[in-house]
Amino acid sequence: MRSSAMATGTSAAAAAARRLTGARTVPAFRHAAHRFARATSQSPLARAPTSFASSLAPVSSTSSSPRCYHSYDHPNEAPAQDSFSAAETTILTAAARHIPEHGFTEHTIGLGVHEAGYPGISTNILPDGVFTLVRWHLVGQRNALAARSLEIFGADESDAQRSPAEVSERTERLLWERLLGNRAVISRWQEALAIMAQPSYVTPSLRELALLADEVWALAGDRAVDPSWYTKRAAISAIYASSELFMTTDTSPDFAATREFLHRRLKESSDLGGAVRSVGEFFGFAASAGVNVLRSKGVNI
Repeated sequence: MRSSAMATGTSAAAAAARRLTGARTVPAFRHAAHRFARATSQSPLARAPTSFASSLAPVSSTSSSPRCYHSYDHPNEAPAQDSFSAAETTILTAAARHIPEHGFTEHTIGLGVHEAGYPGISTNILPDGVFTLVRWHLVGQRNALAARSLEIFGADESDAQRSPAEVSERTERLLWERLLGNRAVISRWQEALAIMAQPSYVTPSLRELALLADEVWALAGDRAVDPSWYTKRAAISAIYASSELFMTTDTSPDFAATREFLHRRLKESSDLGGAVRSVGEFFGFAASAGVNVLRSKGVNI
């Protein structure tokens, strides 16, 4: 009885289509009508989705769109702020060579634009201006740590947790290598700190500091996933920030005083309160440096 009713409904639908179009029912419509009849012949329970989530699922389970999250299951996904366009890469690569002489300035970017063969107006390609040049340096030095780690420690083929003493030793060496990455631009680094201290750039600057701390701990071989995961990264961020500030005023041969300062701060790293105070010192100094740089350029502050 039910099958007969469905067939009658299908015939009626086909007849209606012929009256509306004045033509024979096309195969596509006939196929759709039969699919509709088969679907409606099933029980409501059979047609219902197994869950509310399944009713919202995409048609295809293999989407080519990128994931909107990052996890340890997808370690090769680079942070968003690591990406630069082809034009930005060309300009910033050329501009970086002029930082020791001209600093983190619009003039340095202009030189990079000229050497890259772009017209002068192309400085607008960098929406964050000189902060993009600062970020280029920060990201480049952070990414270079993996290669330096391989040169210093060799390939790490073990997934086992290293001893605390070994992790501490590797952490200190990696932080020192990162500090040496500022050696060529140390005379201009207070300009970079002033730029990072501007309200618009504080958040991305802190994010980059957090990424550096995460990179150092990972390369040092720390694989702990307990609550200390957060405190360790906070401590390393603070220690690196304070050491970087110390380095801008260090006149000792080969920055030996900075190396000793870093060693002392790591020995004190169990005092988390001291680490948090170092973060405050970092941004207090950066803000003060920013005001002084702006005043030196004639800004009435």
